[in-house]
Amino acid sequence: MKRVYNFSAGPSVLPEWVLQKAAEEMLDYQGSGQSVMEMSHRSKVYEGIIQGCEALLRKTMNIPDNYKVLFLQGGASSQFAMIPLNLMNGTGKADFVLTGQWAKKAYSEAKKYGECRVIASSEDKVYTYIPKLDPASFTKDADYFHICLNNTIYGTVYHELPQTGNVPLIADLSSCILSEPIDVSKFGMVYAGAQKNMGPAGLTVAIIREDLIGHAREITPTMFDYKTHVDNDSMYNTPPTYAIYICGLVLEWLNDVVGGLDKMAQRNRAKAAMLYEFLDQSKLFRGTVVKEDRSIMNIPFVTGDEEMDKKFVKAAEAAGFVNLKGHRTVGGMRASIYNAMPIQGIQDLVDFMGKFEKENA
Repeated sequence: MKRVYNFSAGPSVLPEWVLQKAAEEMLDYQGSGQSVMEMSHRSKVYEGIIQGCEALLRKTMNIPDNYKVLFLQGGASSQFAMIPLNLMNGTGKADFVLTGQWAKKAYSEAKKYGECRVIASSEDKVYTYIPKLDPASFTKDADYFHICLNNTIYGTVYHELPQTGNVPLIADLSSCILSEPIDVSKFGMVYAGAQKNMGPAGLTVAIIREDLIGHAREITPTMFDYKTHVDNDSMYNTPPTYAIYICGLVLEWLNDVVGGLDKMAQRNRAKAAMLYEFLDQSKLFRGTVVKEDRSIMNIPFVTGDEEMDKKFVKAAEAAGFVNLKGHRTVGGMRASIYNAMPIQGIQDLVDFMGKFEKENA
């Protein structure tokens, strides 16, 4: 069976190398006589899997020793409550920049627990840009400053981080983690749902500086206290075992096949440049994001005609390019071109778009 090109925003395409390795080990993981999906998370075999995944993630992202790596559940959305419950306990203040739906949801959830300020927002232009920030406007005694680094729905990304001084910078990296190197030490905490660049749905990864752990409110549920998971090596309860295993395989692929984050970044930039170059010269399609804030992971575009958009999505799916329909809140199209999307997939998409344009312009 011929595989399609999957441009889904998440759950997203996985590397074929990973899928093949997982298939080979499905019935018998490394001579254990069982699948990872069915083995005890307390077993020595699984202990090696989860510890190996953490070690490889630390190596890949160059995570400093004073940061804890947690494998959690509940999606990145659960972090919208966990973060204020654990961190907004000094002055009870936090700053937010609203650059899309997920940043807005993080702000709305945090408002239940303290005094939250919107420092800037790009909602006035449907989140098609990253607002310019003035550090003088930041809350100097805030417990944290929250951003969504890459905005999956709207296709924008921060190219410069806010300068927050002593206030911990917290970032949702769900749709850009592992796409290029980042300096983890510039953040108090980063977190990401795995289902875009790290593996299948069901796993959330949080990377937290040690001094931010252990200050949860008394009302914090046990499962929402970061210290619970730190003290139990992410195994207070049954973790998402198979998702962690696949994450480990993704990290193996990224290092051993791709060659690390620097090589991954080169590949991702080349893919994005190919699609943006086509959009910029097209007479039918156009990108929706201001050029200086374009994401290399999520690329939204439109024709300007709703019926034409629908026609394109239908024709593209028939040709093997699936999940190009834009998010329901914005319409149009969106190509999510995460790490596992091959360069050939972008070339074939561009060729198809050129053909569609000639037939419909």
